[in-house]
Parts: sequence; C-alpha cells; structure tokens
Amino acid sequence: GVPAGEAVAIAVAVHVAKSALTIGGGVVAFLVPSPGMLGRLRVPSARPARPADDAAVPDPDPERPVVLFLPAYNEGPRIADVIERAPARVAGHRVEVVVVNDGSDDDTAERARGAGATVVSHDPNRGLGAAVATGFRVGVERNAVAVAFCDADGEYDPAELESLVAPIVADDADYVVGSRFAGEIEHMRPHRRLGNKVLTVWVRWMARAPVTDGQSGYRALSSSAAAETVLAHDHTYAQVLTLDLVMRGFRYHEVPIRYRFRESGRSFVRLGRYLRRCLPAAWRVVNGRVTPPGPATTASTA
Repeated sequence: GVPAGEAVAIAVAVHVAKSALTIGGGVVAFLVPSPGMLGRLRVPSARPARPADDAAVPDPDPERPVVLFLPAYNEGPRIADVIERAPARVAGHRVEVVVVNDGSDDDTAERARGAGATVVSHDPNRGLGAAVATGFRVGVERNAVAVAFCDADGEYDPAELESLVAPIVADDADYVVGSRFAGEIEHMRPHRRLGNKVLTVWVRWMARAPVTDGQSGYRALSSSAAAETVLAHDHTYAQVLTLDLVMRGFRYHEVPIRYRFRESGRSFVRLGRYLRRCLPAAWRVVNGRVTPPGPATTASTA
C-alpha cells in the first residue's frame, strides 16, 4: 500500500541504518574492549608492583660483582680497546667483563681473552638478542649486584659504567638506560638520528614511560630484572626489553651518556628487516604472547 518511490526510500533508509549499526558495532568491538580485536597496542596503564624480593635495602656485600658484558660479532679490531676502558670497580663493587662472542669467524674471542675478559661463545651466530640473553644468564649465575652491557664496537664508553650502575646499587632503579639524546653525541649519521628519534617516540608511547632513547646500546639491570626478563626474539633487544621490564613493574630510569659513531666495521641493522622483526615482537610483548627461546649452544672460556 506504499507508493513505489516511498518504498524504495524506506528500504534504502533501513539498509543504511542496518549498515551503520553493523559497522559502528564492529568498530567498537575492534577498538574499545581491553584488549580489542587488535590486541593491546600499549602496555597497560596499571602495572604490577615491583617484585617483592627486590624491595630490600641495597645489598652492602662488596664481593658481589658488577658484570659488564659485551655482545660481539666479528669485532676483533675493536674489542680489546673497549675492554681496556672498563673500570676495575664501580659503586663499591668489582667489575667483571664478559664478552659474548656470537659465532664470530674472526679473532674476536682471542683478542677478548688477551685483554682480560671472560669469553662465552655461541656456535653458530644466533643474533644480538640471543647474545644479550646469554649475557643476562651469565650475570645472574655470577650473583651480580647489577648486570650491564654495551656494544663492543667502541660507540659507547665503558668508563661511564658507574653512572648506569649507581641507581641500581642505591636501589633507586631496576632498569637504567644510557640516553644518547640526553647526553652528548659526537657524531651520528642524519638518517640514523631521524630513525632513532621516530622509533623512540613510538617506544615512549607504547611503554608509557619517559623514554628519550629507545635504541640505546648501553643499559644496566638489577639482578632480579636480569633474571626475569624474556626477550621476544633473537634478532635484537632494544624495544622489547624496555616493554617487557616496564610491563613487569620494574622501575625505569635514564642517565645521559656520550656517544660516537663507530670508526670501523659495519652495523648489522638494516631498516626493513629490523622493522619486520621488531614491530611484531613488540606487539607480542604487550599482549603477553612471548615464550622463552630455546637453549643456546655455548662454550665458556675464562
């Protein structure tokens, strides 16, 4: 009993209303629940308190070392100089230098031992993230009061170790990152500076933490943080380490450091491959979908 024109208009209006309801409901279901269908894109704003066993007063035992480990792959020409710049003591604790030789096919291991470091080797090469995970394990096994690491290529100065370790020894922080952008950069290629800045904004947003250098290669952890962290992949560690520790409630802190671009050798970072591996890994961390990697094949030599 309705004229054809009105009937068409009514049908179209009903179809539009149904479509709007369907699309609107889908958008709400996709984004609003916690987490939505996309999963979490950031760490939760409410995070657990720091582990109870790390809430004690600072450990006064001067016999517990600070372990500084250097992940290294074919850094033979540079490794001895980096080791020799490491201080003997920091914050009242002796320093033990460990080189995690990640399947190098040059004389990295021999030069590291010659400079006085302990060498732990992967065979074959497993990636920077795997080398960092091995360094954490070694530090925990040695009952370190703090476990620190920096790149083995000379871009970071081991002489600055005390500034990273001191907040941990004083029980003011659990995880300390040396920030190049809060300190002094002697030289950094323009495209790397831009890439670091962009990725740092992303890490700061995801972690809900005051991150000024999301890709720094100089960091220190308390013994409990080193024991409990799980890296999401073997390729690298930078973003996923911060996200993992912040999500677990460990206290984040930064200190300014000096930085100079490596004078020889070649960085392993290639932007496309880096992003293809790191972005999905970061998502897995904030969504609790990270499982410990398999055991590494290592051989330790004093």
